[in-house]
Amino acid sequence: MSHMTPAPLDCDVLVAGGGIVGLATAHALRAARPELAVTVLEKEDGPGRHQTGHNSGVVHSGVYYRPGSLKARFAVRGGEEMLAYCAEHGIAHARTGKVIVATSPDELPRLRDLARRGRAGGVPVRELGPGALAEYEPEVRGLAALHVASTGTCDFGAVAAHLAAQCDVRYGARITAIDRRPGRGVAIGTEAGHVLRARALVNCAGLHSDRLARLAGDDPGLRIVPFRGEYHALAPRAARLVRGLVYPVPDPAFPFLGVHLTRAPDGSVHAGPNAVPAASREGYRRTTLSVGDIAETVRYPGTRRLAAHHWRTGTVELRRSLSRHAFAAAVRRLLPAITAEDLLPAPAGVRAQAVLPDGTLADDFRFAEGPHTVHVLNAPSPAATAAFPIGREIAARVLGRLAGG
Repeated sequence: MSHMTPAPLDCDVLVAGGGIVGLATAHALRAARPELAVTVLEKEDGPGRHQTGHNSGVVHSGVYYRPGSLKARFAVRGGEEMLAYCAEHGIAHARTGKVIVATSPDELPRLRDLARRGRAGGVPVRELGPGALAEYEPEVRGLAALHVASTGTCDFGAVAAHLAAQCDVRYGARITAIDRRPGRGVAIGTEAGHVLRARALVNCAGLHSDRLARLAGDDPGLRIVPFRGEYHALAPRAARLVRGLVYPVPDPAFPFLGVHLTRAPDGSVHAGPNAVPAASREGYRRTTLSVGDIAETVRYPGTRRLAAHHWRTGTVELRRSLSRHAFAAAVRRLLPAITAEDLLPAPAGVRAQAVLPDGTLADDFRFAEGPHTVHVLNAPSPAATAAFPIGREIAARVLGRLAGG
């Protein structure tokens, strides 16, 4: 599509990506300007088929994130909105609360730092000794813990489906070409041969957001490196040992929160995820691989620098991936009664982690703008929790673009 001739617009805004962030963006645009025509383009045959539908379902409190960061501000606000939205529309959810447990003396200072960080970010936390911990989770063992009452769980896939039902969503619309003409608009070509024209484009493509930015002619300045998060379901005997959510103290140098235990609204309990490089951007199974995705990841200098910096952590994660006994050992740090036989197979997820050229993991949500375009370049967890405030942030940027012509 080398030339865009003047033609009637199909809508005002095209949103690329029918995950929860893209759908929340369409929702926010319609709420701010009901007269706007907004169309969501989704390459799959339904909403929320990737990160939205492949996660632990935790509605985060914001306790982990640097005070003042987008993650901290949006998670605190978004968690309350997400649970309220679920309650209003009859979507499965629960406000379970969670405990973050220190199991070794070297974790105690980090636990205290988390408590300070949470309070600075407006997250109420209660510091617990072993006796108080047992009041919340009798089978969990630790030297100390934090209780965060505002944490919950919900069915993010159901939220996405509910949002999609209120939007104009075109499924099976894989974007293959983007043509922008400053002052005029943007035209999108799809794999099926359709062309759609709009005044603005929002890139909420998640696992493929960097590729879509480059397709539009913008340098994202980063690369999405996929990490597969592997889960196990607890057998019924073991699931009864967990009342709510149980987390370890996270490693501050790594963006993943560690293997944790999550009781879902239906009573099931999952353990995980660990984090290992995925052989495909949509590699939900170990056997799913893409030679192109692997080559792109390996050639990227940021990947090699990331591996050099985090190889010890990566080795531990890989061992847990390959050995159910090693995974059980990680769970036993929190829940001593667990055995490898208590761990049952469960679906995995893939995290779209933005990596900078120097090997740094992009820590906060990241947006960029181009002519008639807003890109969401980094929106991993807690993006589902924070979907509504993220959607409003994107909508404000889009409306600014529209106002500027």
